[in-house]
Amino acid sequence: MSTESEILKSAHVVAVVGLSRDPTRPSCRVADYLRDHGYEVIPVNPGEKELMGLSSYPDLTAIPVPVDVVDIFRKPQDVMPVVEEAIKIKAKAIWMQEGIVNNEAAAKARKAGMQVVMDKCMRKELMKLHQQEKG
Repeated sequence: MSTESEILKSAHVVAVVGLSRDPTRPSCRVADYLRDHGYEVIPVNPGEKELMGLSSYPDLTAIPVPVDVVDIFRKPQDVMPVVEEAIKIKAKAIWMQEGIVNNEAAAKARKAGMQVVMDKCMRKELMKLHQQEKG
C-alpha cells in the first residue's frame, strides 16, 4: 500500500494549514471534499477566527485535539516552521499539496517518525483510492 493510501485510510483529523476564506481556492475544495468523506477538518489560518463554519486556529499548537495529518497549502519556503509545529503536536503525517516540495522539511518530519507526502493533492489521491476500492 502506498504512503498516500496508508495516510488516507488511517487518518481522521486533518489540519489544513493555509485554508483560504475564498471558496474557489484549492484549499477550500480539498477541505470540503475531505469533510464530505468523513474527515474532521481543522482550519489553520492566523488571519481568520472561523472558516467554513469551523473554528480556525492561528497555528497547529493552538489546536485542542490530536491531529493525524497536517495538510499544507503554503509556499515551499514556508513549510519548515509548519513541520516543526507538527512535530511538537505529534502529528502522524505531513502532506504537502501539489506544487509544494521542501526536501529539508520532509527529512526533518521523517526523522521525527512522521509519514510524508509531497507535491500531491489530498483530494485527488482520495478520489483515486475510492475508485480503486470500487474497482
